[in-house]
Order: sequence, then structure tokens, then C-alpha cells
Amino acid sequence: MYSAKVMDHFSHPRNVGVIADASGIGEVGNPVCGDIMKIYIKVENNIITDIKFQTFGCGAAIATSSMATELAKGKSIEEALLLTNQAVAEALDGLPPIKMHCSNLAADGLRAAIYDYKKKNGLPLDGLEPPHDCCACHQ
Repeated sequence: MYSAKVMDHFSHPRNVGVIADASGIGEVGNPVCGDIMKIYIKVENNIITDIKFQTFGCGAAIATSSMATELAKGKSIEEALLLTNQAVAEALDGLPPIKMHCSNLAADGLRAAIYDYKKKNGLPLDGLEPPHDCCACHQ
């Protein structure tokens, strides 16, 4: 059912934790399945120099959180904003269709942290929308 990469990121998640002096924090959730994800980013000179996450949810939610942080670390804010749910799923060698919403949460959590960072620093939001919790967009 799950790829070896999903199992590896679930069993040995990367970048778990909190950044006390985070530049931006994003929190997203899916009330239908109960997954909740919080992503912390540290930004220096427009580069995500550190990224951590806390996820309460299924194995796929943990694995996608881990992979999303790996994909975003070291990237510019603009590059990180290009990270899609599909890219997260592909980097994990796929997810079962019923678990694709988990990759949405990971990408949305990253965007929410970037939104928070930009808003705190008075930077242009360039079409970024405030984070939201809803059922319909993550099913």
C-alpha cells in the first residue's frame, strides 16, 4: 500500500520539532480525518535555512510533512511556494488515492508558514491567501 519512501519518512521523520524563534508558523488541519500539521520556518536572506514540523495524524500525514520539509529546506521563498501536493506525493514515490489529502496538508502548511512570515515582515503577499481549515478542499 505504501512505498518504501513513505515508510522511511514515517518511521524516521526528518525535521521534527519546533523553532522557538521561527520567522513564520503555519498550521493547517483536516477536521474530517483529524490530521493537524504545524510547520515552522526560519528565513534568512529570503532562504529557508531551517524548517521543522509537528504533525498529529496518520502515517501518510507524517511522511508528507517530513518530505515537504526536506524539499523546502535551503530553497528561496519563491522556490518553496512552487512546491505542490503532487510534488510531495511524487517525491515519496506516490500515495494511495485515499491519502492524497495528506500531501495537500503538507504543501498548504508550508504556504501558511510563508504567508505568516511575509505578513509579519510587511512583505508583498503576491496572491497568497490566509490559511484556512475546511473539509471540502482536502477530501
